[in-house]
Amino acid sequence: MLAVEFSLPALSLAGWQQGPTEQKVTLCLHGWLDNADSFLPLSACLNELNLVAIDLPGHGLSQHRSLDAHYHFLDWIYDLATLIKIQGWQQVDIIGHSMGGMIGSVLAAVMPQMVRKLVLIDSMGLVTGEAGKTTEQIRSAINHRWQSPHKQKPVYPDLQSAALARQSQSDFDLASALTLAKRGTKLCPGGLTWSADMRLRESSAYRLLQPQAMQLLKDIQCPVQAILASDGLEMMQQARQQYQSCYQQLEWIEIRGGHHCHMTQPEQTAKAIRQFLLS
Repeated sequence: MLAVEFSLPALSLAGWQQGPTEQKVTLCLHGWLDNADSFLPLSACLNELNLVAIDLPGHGLSQHRSLDAHYHFLDWIYDLATLIKIQGWQQVDIIGHSMGGMIGSVLAAVMPQMVRKLVLIDSMGLVTGEAGKTTEQIRSAINHRWQSPHKQKPVYPDLQSAALARQSQSDFDLASALTLAKRGTKLCPGGLTWSADMRLRESSAYRLLQPQAMQLLKDIQCPVQAILASDGLEMMQQARQQYQSCYQQLEWIEIRGGHHCHMTQPEQTAKAIRQFLLS
């Protein structure tokens, strides 16, 4: 595995690359508050693919946004489009977990020339808001931004303690929690704390409305594979009922496991991805 760093305008992204570099890039996008190493178990089962896993801005080892900025969902689309353009990659395949799948979906819609195939792991549709709650949404975002500077990250005496705290909020085993904690923590006075930017937890100032989300999904031209976990997030099962008819080319399958099924069931997940991407 090769550690990589990408420089974007006013931002740098960390990550790693594995597999035959002469093949087209398969870009791996992690979920909210995870990091690139969430794809390590899966990568061990997909040696034939040229995998590039990145830490999204504010996550893992990547740079945080400047102090006068925030984390808007649509800005991640710009980050990825710029990364692909600067690297000169031709029609990447994307494997996106949870939020990473939603980011990949919008990128495929707005930049169809950049994405050949899209894999969604326990991810479907987009998170939307209600028009009648716009005022409340903006008010909540402002209050969260005021509170952020006063919040303190937890401190753990060692990596095991951090991993146990992460596991307690998730549906995976301790080994998976350790994998995420190794890349997602940093040294601090008293031990370790999370490296992710606290501002990632702020409420969004705005959300797409459902008609906007449906238009974006309808504009995805590439083939899409949705791998939904049998014991994953309920919102993803609801999204399947709500949004599956929007995709032009959709193949969806269900595998046993929780929301992080690509970590806890990597062989099953990899088998489905291999058949889809290499067919």
